Amino acid sequence: QVQLVQSGGGLVQPGGSLTLSCVASGFTLDLYAIGWFRQTPGKGREGVSCMISDGSTKYGDSVKGRFTVSRDNAKNTVYLQMNNLKPEDTAVYFCALNFNGNVESMARPWEYKYWGQGTQVTVSS
Repeated sequence: QVQLVQSGGGLVQPGGSLTLSCVASGFTLDLYAIGWFRQTPGKGREGVSCMISDGSTKYGDSVKGRFTVSRDNAKNTVYLQMNNLKPEDTAVYFCALNFNGNVESMARPWEYKYWGQGTQVTVSS
């Protein structure tokens, strides 16, 4: 049974940092594309980052240089390290699995078949 379970998130002040975790079960995470997305009320899901099997990554323009995705194959876990957070980063964040995606699939959330439960990130003073 494929499952993605997220942890992390919460409330942080502007300029602060948070790390989100996404633990995979039912499949070997490093064989496929794992994307991070975020969503705010009234908006669609925005691609934040993507990592594929060979370790290649891609980031959205709004987070480039501030967010870093990494993978621990032994723990079957992907992390999203978020630094220098801004109020506009406030959103519900999701990790998701794409069995056939490349890094460009970050722009096509409908290609992702399995999703984590989502976690709220709030950046506010």
